[in-house]
Amino acid sequence: MRDLVTTNDPVLLSYLKVLLEDAGIEPVVFDGNMSAVQGTLGAVAQRLAVPAESWEAARRLLVEADLGQWMVKA
Repeated sequence: MRDLVTTNDPVLLSYLKVLLEDAGIEPVVFDGNMSAVQGTLGAVAQRLAVPAESWEAARRLLVEADLGQWMVKA
């Protein structure tokens, strides 16, 4: 798995997850429980990761959807 996006925005995470799933890419959200424990402090961001073999396709998809600004740096 490779991290694609790191954020505390649950709406963005949900949207990205659906976008990737619709493209046949299976994303996984990590650190959701830690983020919930921290509450609104934002100390621990949630990570959206994809399988390593789908990482380039996922990055292209986000760029094409004008969501590239949310991606972690390669």
